Amino acid sequence: MPQTAHPPGPAGSVSAATAHTSGVTADAETEYDVIVLAGGGARRLGGADKPGVTVGGRTLLDRVLTASRGAHRTIVVGGRRRTARPVTWTCEIPPGGGPLAALHAGLRQSRASTVVVLSADLPFLDGTAVRRLLTALDSGGREGVLLVDSDGRDQPLVAAYRAEPLRHGLALVAAEHGGLSGLPLRLLTGELDLDRVAAEPLAAFDCDTWEAVVTARARIREHGNVLDEWIASVKDELGIDLEVDTGLLLDLARDAAHGVARPAAPLTTFLVGYAAARAGGDAQAVAEAAGRAAALAERWAAEAAEAAGAAGAAGAAGAAEAAGAAGAAEAAEAAEAAGGASGDREAGRHGPARSDEAGSR
Repeated sequence: MPQTAHPPGPAGSVSAATAHTSGVTADAETEYDVIVLAGGGARRLGGADKPGVTVGGRTLLDRVLTASRGAHRTIVVGGRRRTARPVTWTCEIPPGGGPLAALHAGLRQSRASTVVVLSADLPFLDGTAVRRLLTALDSGGREGVLLVDSDGRDQPLVAAYRAEPLRHGLALVAAEHGGLSGLPLRLLTGELDLDRVAAEPLAAFDCDTWEAVVTARARIREHGNVLDEWIASVKDELGIDLEVDTGLLLDLARDAAHGVARPAAPLTTFLVGYAAARAGGDAQAVAEAAGRAAALAERWAAEAAEAAGAAGAAGAAGAAEAAGAAGAAEAAEAAEAAGGASGDREAGRHGPARSDEAGSR
């Protein structure tokens, strides 16, 4: 039976194309939803579960969800799995029906006037790229904005669209072809008035082969990237959305290590985090707690320097006293030696005279 496009059903409703709804964030004023396409057969990965492949300890899907955390509702089209962030789950009809069928299923769960559409295999996508798409869409009169990769190729699955023209385009394609299953994305993009923005380096990099996965895993461990990647991974693992001032905490750890003791560094940063959480848990609370701990570490360092200076002065005085005593002893020894030598000379002058007297007698 051919599939036709339908208007979107109520957000969160349970239908043949809906699995689970929990992806609404607390930010009710956000004006866009995100639809992540996480299905497909991953033939170039040998049929592996591509959204579940890890890069830097995080699944590709979770990395994309982090980049889109500003959305009001995040809708994932594909098989359910554990995710670091709450999402609305849905699936296309039939399962494996391709990107247009998946996009249609995702749109049925959205009521936003703007949707960001992403694939689930973008390890280096970040919030900056998503905001650039939204800004370009808002500032122009087009129906959508696509990211263009470094080779000049359109990326319709890294894009922001106005929802109604997207629904209309899907309906036209479905009416013309008797359904959406198995059809390519270009049939939809050809129906829309689109703008394009150039991708920042790596923003459109996708992991559709194992070679690309290996490249991505090596990239995040490069010196300039590894710390930011690690912090992002820990935040996702712990469910923290807080923006971390890495430099501030590293400075605090350095001060604690140098001013107190090396093991004080990790313990101090832990206690700062705990104090910040009790004080509200925002970036300002972290900065205030870190500042107080850093000032304390500086006072410790100042006291240690003062103590070291006092010890140095006492040592210098002791050394001077010892040197003075040694000098006096040496002078006494020299005087004693000089006196002995003088007696010997006196004995030498009187000795021959006594001998002559004895001989004359």
